[in-house]
Amino acid sequence: MTSSAMTRILRLCAAAGLAISAHWAVPAWAAGAMTTGGLTSQPIGHYDFCKLNPSECNIHPVDLEPAKMTDSLWRRLINVTAKVNAAVKPMSDLDHYGKDEVWAYPDDGYGDCEDYVLEKRRQLYRLGMSLADLLITVVRKPDGEGHSVLTVRTDKGDYVLDNLTDKVKAWDATGYRFLKRQAIDNTGRWVSIRDGQAVLVGSVQ
Repeated sequence: MTSSAMTRILRLCAAAGLAISAHWAVPAWAAGAMTTGGLTSQPIGHYDFCKLNPSECNIHPVDLEPAKMTDSLWRRLINVTAKVNAAVKPMSDLDHYGKDEVWAYPDDGYGDCEDYVLEKRRQLYRLGMSLADLLITVVRKPDGEGHSVLTVRTDKGDYVLDNLTDKVKAWDATGYRFLKRQAIDNTGRWVSIRDGQAVLVGSVQ
């Protein structure tokens, strides 16, 4: 092999390595942190979920500091997002349960957006993350439809895990309008985000 051919191969390998590392590396830019308001209504689906799982909705995390963003955490967020998105098949609550707004763990392999969120939250919690940094969040998509995602709080800002993409994005780079999310100090309470308007996901007062 000629030296010029070897040089080309080494350059290609280096470029491939950079592409791979870019996929896993923490972005150079940081997300901002959401501005939250006061207590607000709890989504009806979460209310019913809490009735069935009361121990999950009365947790008061002690450490309220955001998670430290590291290469390891970034890889974990990407892995869990891709793993759950691939493992769970999308199915509406109406088709799945015969009624709307059922929030449940997708243990049978099927679910809608809230169920993906619950599973990602469960897996990251089992990997040692605080529930203060794993917040179920209600948004409005650009087409006006209600949707749920998982917000991960970090010292580099808030990031979103979404069943509609395997990419982990800064919350303000998603194109969504953020309306409400779980409070960081109480898993059974919800707070508003900015001056969110009426939520399209059913709520209870």
